[in-house]
Amino acid sequence: MKPNLPTALTWLRIVVIPLLLMVYSLPIEWLTLDGRNRLATSLFVGAALTDWLDGWLARKLHQTSAFGAFLDPVADKLLVASALIVLVDIERTSAWIAAVIIGREIAISALREWMARLGQSRNVAVNLLGKVKTAAQMSAIPMLLFNDVLLGIPMQGAGSVLIVVAALLTLVSMGYYLRLALPQLMALDRDEGA
Repeated sequence: MKPNLPTALTWLRIVVIPLLLMVYSLPIEWLTLDGRNRLATSLFVGAALTDWLDGWLARKLHQTSAFGAFLDPVADKLLVASALIVLVDIERTSAWIAAVIIGREIAISALREWMARLGQSRNVAVNLLGKVKTAAQMSAIPMLLFNDVLLGIPMQGAGSVLIVVAALLTLVSMGYYLRLALPQLMALDRDEGA
């Protein structure tokens, strides 16, 4: 694997995760709650922007790779899962929301891997519903981390609504992907029963 800028940006997104987890563990003498909120929001937004940037650079510079294609969604899922754990810990979202979103990511990742082994990965490729779900959660998380009023909008309230929408879309999209994989799951069940 040859090092390149897009993959380095993906690794940077992974490096941000422990920093995000540590922000709310800092002594209050070092950083006020408001400062923690702003730092955590900045770290998350900065890391989320690298997701867009690394993909754009990989295409622009013709530096796409199988490893980059593997690492990018892993970094995204780790970032979102870590942020959700922080939000549950600081009591800004519910554990059930985090469990639904993280559980879906694990289940769909496993489903995609299994379908790829069957040569059916196109059947569970990312679709518009998954992109809308991602947009909702990637908007909600920084709002919940920021936890203040911005441009006259209370971010906590807006983020709370959006994270519930994201959780509901998570369930709907999981059902969608499972329905697409159902023929292969039924065939496997028939094969094992024979």
